[in-house]
Amino acid sequence: MDREIIAALGFLALIIMLIIRVPIGVAMGLVGIGGFAAVVNFEAALRLLALTPIRTVTDYNLAMIPLFILMGTFANATGMSREMFRAAYAWLGHYKGGLAMSTIASSGGFAAVSGSSIATAATMTKIALPEMRKYGYSDAISTGVIASGGTIGILIPPSIVLAVYGIVTEQDIGQLFIAGLIPGILSVLLYLVTVRVLAHFRPNTMPAAERKSWQEKFESLKGIWPMLLLFLIIVTGLYTGFVTPIEASGLGAVGAFFIGVVRRRLDFKTTMDCLVEALRTSVTIFFVFIGAALFGYFLTITQVPQNISDFLGGLPLSPTAIMLIILGIYLLLGCFLEPVSMILLTVPIMFPIVTGLGFDPIWFGIVVVVAVELGLITPPIGMNVFVMKSVAPDVELGTIYKGVTPFVITDFIRLGLLIAFPSIALLLPSMM
Repeated sequence: MDREIIAALGFLALIIMLIIRVPIGVAMGLVGIGGFAAVVNFEAALRLLALTPIRTVTDYNLAMIPLFILMGTFANATGMSREMFRAAYAWLGHYKGGLAMSTIASSGGFAAVSGSSIATAATMTKIALPEMRKYGYSDAISTGVIASGGTIGILIPPSIVLAVYGIVTEQDIGQLFIAGLIPGILSVLLYLVTVRVLAHFRPNTMPAAERKSWQEKFESLKGIWPMLLLFLIIVTGLYTGFVTPIEASGLGAVGAFFIGVVRRRLDFKTTMDCLVEALRTSVTIFFVFIGAALFGYFLTITQVPQNISDFLGGLPLSPTAIMLIILGIYLLLGCFLEPVSMILLTVPIMFPIVTGLGFDPIWFGIVVVVAVELGLITPPIGMNVFVMKSVAPDVELGTIYKGVTPFVITDFIRLGLLIAFPSIALLLPSMM
């Protein structure tokens, strides 16, 4: 059978399995093994199945993923997210829309130590939603702010998705983390502006809370300085080259653990719970990695990336227009797939095309992550939306989607700025 036909049948099988909710790691692995067997032979496919898992789980570069996940679980268990919200609330809560701005600011802060959008959204739903309801915020505004604020976690370093992109593309992960810093801060600022605009036009739906005294404001900062210091040490270490990303992940995990112990927030049971939670999350991600590796062999043997590259390169379009087509594909896929799976599934195909067109691979990583962020709050799936729905089951999905709409528009503006001004992402890496 012709390789192009086998490739087409493989993608069709993958789509069908995803539609019927087969886990994406399993789906990619089955297609990879089946397709490789069809092109080469069954014995060669079995050898891949025997060797690929052990090669994947023993890859030294992947060690940072469970360590950064562990850092986030320790930070969450020590109540860091609640303290972030309390501090932001003390400084911003007395403005119109202040509670919403506090949620955005604390989401950005917690994202800096968790590296996970889903964890940020779930945590902030438990903390911020009751407060906003208490002061009369509408459910649409409240849930829209929390779901959108959670997406910041995917970009601000340390970011699990940026680490996965760097591993897949063999790019400097330290540079990717630093490159995400300015776009991440830009995300927070644009979301804050969005909240202020909404508060201006809908003041009755976003009332102000009581004003805190200056003493209360400064006291609120006491709870956040340890993790803020840890974040600055990690980012500074990466920027100066004093630590590698893997060393930074170990430093973050150990630092978060000791902060929790010193502040008496981590006892034996809580520590074990954190280890189990980090293990479960890491195993899920590694399972997707194994499936993606098997699928990658199938792509290579059928020359799918090369064929797609030749097709797009042959179009009578400028490189920018082709890039917009690629980003459109990411926006579409983001409605159905979670971020790590989407990176592992698509980047091996798209990366050679993008670099062949002359685009910077670090810039492309940031742009892809921003596009993936959009998928987290975009219908018909939107992972953050469903996370919110699971934590707050009394809120209708339609209400949450209505609330995230202004922030989706804001994300499109941010994506446009990154395309128009690549230096937003490349300024800091160029100074390393």
